[in-house]
Amino acid sequence: MNSGLAVCGPDLARDRAHVRRLRASAAISDFQRNRMGCAAHLAFAGAMTFDLTFFAVMVPAVVLMGLSKGGFAGLSLLSLPLMALIVSPVQAAAIMLPILIIQDVVSVWSYRREFDRRNLATLIPGMLLGVLAGYLLAAKVSDAVVGLAVGVISIGFALRRLLAGKTAAQPVTKANYAAGTVWGAICGFTSMIAHAGGPPFQIYTMPQRLPPAVFVGTGALFFALMNWIKVLPYFILGQFSHQNLMASAALAPVAILSTIAGVWLVRRVPAERFYTIIYWLLIAVGLKLVFDGLHPLFG
Repeated sequence: MNSGLAVCGPDLARDRAHVRRLRASAAISDFQRNRMGCAAHLAFAGAMTFDLTFFAVMVPAVVLMGLSKGGFAGLSLLSLPLMALIVSPVQAAAIMLPILIIQDVVSVWSYRREFDRRNLATLIPGMLLGVLAGYLLAAKVSDAVVGLAVGVISIGFALRRLLAGKTAAQPVTKANYAAGTVWGAICGFTSMIAHAGGPPFQIYTMPQRLPPAVFVGTGALFFALMNWIKVLPYFILGQFSHQNLMASAALAPVAILSTIAGVWLVRRVPAERFYTIIYWLLIAVGLKLVFDGLHPLFG
């Protein structure tokens, strides 16, 4: 019996060792499958799906931005809140920047012969200083407070111009370096801090009563330069991911067509009606900025 046990013992030990190896292998396979499944689930959860919801939200946002780039400034401020319904605000801004650059190409080409050189010369130096200040102070300045201040100023300016227009002729101003540097700096600063560079530009240029096409063309060149300046910070922050660029590419045709539509409308709207529309849009933008600024303070 002892000899039989001696013979069977090694075989039994080998069998048990083999079973343990099989169980360990099965456990490892199960772990790998579970890990791969979790990774796939996380990738799917974090991925942006180009479904009906995506296009139902993103297309109107890009159309509003295109009409704004085409000439009806102010509509663009509604784009990022719309996009933020399905993606984070940071990702929305990252997706929008390539779209803005595409729209800038269309609008700058459309108005390549219709812009005011003196306005650009007076605004750009201040804008560069404002962008730099916004970049340096971004962590110390509340975007809600900046947006609130810009909103209040915008509403007051637009209401004053609309009400004055009904009682007396409004004085026409001219571009000058003192005012241009100040408003250019405010444009750059508010654009970096609160994405609200449009109202300061309008406050400076609208009293000059430029022809609508010249007014829009000047803004197109000015903001195209500002958007290109923002490319480097976004690239450093890693915002130009494959996913974000794919979303921008999917929306590019809508961006181009909506900008062309905006250009077409501007060229067919009489100057007086055009400026009235812009003043009302400026009030709407101001109200939106005031609401966004008050909400963190009292909400």
